[in-house]
Amino acid sequence: MSRIISPTMPCAIGRMLVSTMLMFVSTMVQSHGVPEAPSPIPLDEVMQAFGWDPDATQVKVQTLNDNLHVLFGMGGNMAVSVGEDGVLVVDDQFPALMPKIKAAINDLGGKRVDFAINTHWHFDHADGNQTLGPEGTWIVSHANSRQMMLADHIVNLVALTYEQKAYPEDALPVMTFDDTMQFYINGEKIELMHFGSAHTTGDAAVIFRTSNAVHLGDVFNNAGYPFIDADNGGSLDGIIKFCSDTLAIIDPDTIVIPGHGPVTDYKTLSDYIQMLSTVRARMTALIDKGASLEEVFAADVSQEWDARYGDNQRFINRAYLSLTRRALSH
Repeated sequence: MSRIISPTMPCAIGRMLVSTMLMFVSTMVQSHGVPEAPSPIPLDEVMQAFGWDPDATQVKVQTLNDNLHVLFGMGGNMAVSVGEDGVLVVDDQFPALMPKIKAAINDLGGKRVDFAINTHWHFDHADGNQTLGPEGTWIVSHANSRQMMLADHIVNLVALTYEQKAYPEDALPVMTFDDTMQFYINGEKIELMHFGSAHTTGDAAVIFRTSNAVHLGDVFNNAGYPFIDADNGGSLDGIIKFCSDTLAIIDPDTIVIPGHGPVTDYKTLSDYIQMLSTVRARMTALIDKGASLEEVFAADVSQEWDARYGDNQRFINRAYLSLTRRALSH
């Protein structure tokens, strides 16, 4: 006697399996829970929380060579190439600081900004698009960053959250890349590289080959522990891979420009990767045993580096979320 299977039976079984899996994942997420995010606050309150004041901020310049400079202002560090072909910047901070940024570029011999590369889509690195784009600057980013700029997104910074609104059309990147892209400007070969989701899903390493320097955006933070945007696709695993892949294509003499903090070198980036890898191994071992976020905090998994990098609360919180999600997917 043959077995008759109704055309609807596979769908019904599939729905039952999906429902069971969702219940399992829901239970696991609750057992590996993280605190709920606070309600979003406006940008002026975010700036106040970080101690950012556009009026009081002075834009400082560090010159790496005749054509390449780093600007420190409010938000993410900027790299600036100035030469006969024009001005190219990496990241562009905030519209409120743009007059001071432009003045600094003018002092370096530059005029209008011809190209702006966004290392990723977060507001403290890309909000300047809203000034530069309408002025005719060609904005460049990874394809995923442009995609994120098309809609509103909550950036959960743990102690506070910010709702980054979609950018207007004239502030969006007009050129994007998937894995690699090259620029040739001011006698410089510039390579844009993407090694997968890391700090966000759309990070770019910007390598100035002629100057032997790399800007890593917030994949590398030299002012504290990294922020992992785990709610928008970032992960601790991804940051480690992205930094490791970058390290493999630079050399011990490469100048390393972080998203925040002072310009540094190959060894500091290498030490950063080792720190993150050690913390990951410790956290993973605890998570595999069912440890809660509070239990991971109590284990002091980053204790050797807290004096160097400061408060670990946001880092451990976001790393825990990304690692528990990985555990659930395996």
